[in-house]
Amino acid sequence: MLKIVYPNCCGIDVHKTFIVAVIAITDNHGITSYHRKRFSTFTNGLLQLQDWLEYYSCFNVCMESTGKYWIPIFNILEETCNICLAYPKYVKAIRGKKTDKKDAQWMADLFKHDLVASSFIPPLKIRQLRDLFRYRMKLTQLQVSEKNRYQNCLTWSNLQIASVVSDVFGKSAQTIIQSILDNPEEKPNIEQLVHKRMKDKVLDLEIAMEGCLTPEQAEKIRIIKAHYDALAICKEDLEQMIRELGQEYKEQVKLIQTVPGFKEELSALRIISEIGVNMTIFDTAGRLCSWAGLVPANNESAGKKYSTRISKGGQYLKPFLVQIANAVVKSEKHPEFRNKYLKLKKRRGHRKAIIAICRRLLVAIYQVLLKQENYNPALQGLTEVRNPNKTMSVQDAICFAQQHGFTVA
Repeated sequence: MLKIVYPNCCGIDVHKTFIVAVIAITDNHGITSYHRKRFSTFTNGLLQLQDWLEYYSCFNVCMESTGKYWIPIFNILEETCNICLAYPKYVKAIRGKKTDKKDAQWMADLFKHDLVASSFIPPLKIRQLRDLFRYRMKLTQLQVSEKNRYQNCLTWSNLQIASVVSDVFGKSAQTIIQSILDNPEEKPNIEQLVHKRMKDKVLDLEIAMEGCLTPEQAEKIRIIKAHYDALAICKEDLEQMIRELGQEYKEQVKLIQTVPGFKEELSALRIISEIGVNMTIFDTAGRLCSWAGLVPANNESAGKKYSTRISKGGQYLKPFLVQIANAVVKSEKHPEFRNKYLKLKKRRGHRKAIIAICRRLLVAIYQVLLKQENYNPALQGLTEVRNPNKTMSVQDAICFAQQHGFTVA
């Protein structure tokens, strides 16, 4: 018989306009009684839910993470209840016997036996920081979209400036394009408009700008540029708000900045916004890496091992770590990461090697936050697991001893 961990608990089925809550109370004889009630998702309805839970002395709650609808409930019950936010896939009721009340009761039955894994939900300030960073990412994506539209307008008009300059939004390129927009009938004097370092490209630029810009495309370019500049202003304001909110985590930011690839303050704050600063929540560094979707999955049946692809978790954290890892492995300042990447790339390819470097970076961040110590590159080799049954060569034994701090004569 399964052990009852939470004799008094509640399962909540979450919807947009209403929620269904079922309290499961188990007595000393193992008999469970249920109390059901439906509440509105308006604030007064959620406050009634809080009072109803207090009436039955129920302070352990399990609910599924349905879209964004769980957030108001979590905000109301966070201070008074122990909340388990479950992934819907793992608490879904049996098909054919599925109603709102049965869903909530099924969640309560699973949770009372502690069979539901809770999602990691950081404190309120970290959640606010996370929300700002994710909005900043959306603004960046909008900026990239506007850049592509801007380039499409130039291509439509056969203004091939992008084939000569590296950045169409650079100072010299923007000066040339603005000159054409202001005086479409006159040919621009490119030699006077470009920077002195681009004097050798004047002839190529004159040939590239021999297009035909229609009034409609010119107006479209102005609108796109205005939108791009507005997005840049919004992004600067948002970054200022992020820095002000991150003043509380100055010490943690300084620790993360010692890890390769995270020298910028915003990079360190972005990591904090995703994983928080309290690493005791994760039992090991491996648990954190698994939560971030950087660990191969286990898929074995009848002695056969199937695909070990990484999971889809960490959809915000993982791309950022990949971006940092790609920069770190190109630098010779951090041989502990570059050498490991080159070694893995020969056997497993670029993509798997980069994910391995991401995992190493995340483990390093976990350790500096947990131990409150600066990053030490000499400790990178100590994380490698050695097979105790494998015989080492003399050279390998010497390297292994040196990595562990021994002096070999």
